[in-house]
Amino acid sequence: MKMKQLLSNLKGDKVIWSFLALLALFSFMPVFSASTNLAFGRDGDGNTLGYLVKHLAHLGMGFMIIYFVHKVPFHYFRVISRIGLPFVWGLLALTLFKGTHIGGANASRWLQVPFIGISFQTSSIAAIILYIYVARYLSKTRETPITFKLSIIELWVPVFITLALILPANFSTTALMFAMVVMVAFIGKYPLKYIGFIIGMAIAGLLLFFFIAKTFPDSKFFNRVGTWSSRIENFRSDKPGEDDYQIEKAKIAIASGNLYGLGPGKSVQRHFLPQSSSDFIFAIIIEEYGLIGGLLVLGLYLLLLFRFVIAAHKATTLFGKLVVISLGFPMIFQALINMAVAVELLPVTGQTLPLISSGGSSIWMTCFALGIIINVTKKEEEIEQEMKEAAQREEALQKLIDKQLEEDQHTETDNYSIQDSSKNPMDAVINK
Repeated sequence: MKMKQLLSNLKGDKVIWSFLALLALFSFMPVFSASTNLAFGRDGDGNTLGYLVKHLAHLGMGFMIIYFVHKVPFHYFRVISRIGLPFVWGLLALTLFKGTHIGGANASRWLQVPFIGISFQTSSIAAIILYIYVARYLSKTRETPITFKLSIIELWVPVFITLALILPANFSTTALMFAMVVMVAFIGKYPLKYIGFIIGMAIAGLLLFFFIAKTFPDSKFFNRVGTWSSRIENFRSDKPGEDDYQIEKAKIAIASGNLYGLGPGKSVQRHFLPQSSSDFIFAIIIEEYGLIGGLLVLGLYLLLLFRFVIAAHKATTLFGKLVVISLGFPMIFQALINMAVAVELLPVTGQTLPLISSGGSSIWMTCFALGIIINVTKKEEEIEQEMKEAAQREEALQKLIDKQLEEDQHTETDNYSIQDSSKNPMDAVINK
């Protein structure tokens, strides 16, 4: 009974809820298996159960985030995106200038919450706020013609400020965010000639960034540029390197899986593959569950993408359509990028597999975006329910009107009857 009551409180698209539950349940075995290298590593104690419990806590918190976010009135997100963008800029600037270093390299993608000890990637929340902001602007300008000069100030300046604050620490995330913003702008009927000019501006800005980075190579803001260049060079050549080692171990894991895999928990390359529970977990999945398991995971993400398309199509407002597209599509593209890196179709990017890879902030931000998407579908259901109730009320009212008309018709017929029902024939004469 409690389970039935709980399910009744889950509003929105039930199919999306089901896919999320399937991905979350499937993630436990790969994470439990792949965390072996962490448990028996330099700082590990050999206890893999702790990593499983930690992953369970992260997913539990994530689904709580989905639940509470999908209960928030949908129109609030318009205001949140506008107010939250300057706040996000502050977080990004703080993260960038904080200058966290790991082994001499800039690791300023992460910001640690004081007194709690939880670290999160500020670019993740920045992406969500930016996507909603873009969707809000494009839906607002539907009634009025878009002028390039005004759109530069209101739309593209905030976009480029956000991307500029993310770029020094994370090129792959910046590129993905820009591609998604351009896609949403295209879907939102932003003029194509303006989009071409914006892409040209972005390329020019990127070249300027690389020029400055080469001019000041010792600056902490540009020391990630060398890492990006080496990754691209290693991807294009056979030169051995750290990324090459990861890719080779990932390919060995994939090749070992064959069609049916070695079986759950029987991975060998998990002991040698760095980031096996996060960035390269897809390779571990194929090693243990085979090509069939890998294709099933890919199929789940593609089905989820298809469901996002349906949700966007059913949305009653342009803002809702653009929000579903802008938040749902990057999630699926991130998953595809993670899989492509594992099979060496793309250079190493550091993108995780949504809802499957271990990690706290990445799971929570993904769940936050999913909560907003489900909120859109919940709004659709509420509108549909209201229309259904209105139709029922109209039908009931029409029945009452028909009944009253029928009664009035019978009364009128009785009043004008030519038959005399009196017992005494003389009553008509004496007016009785």
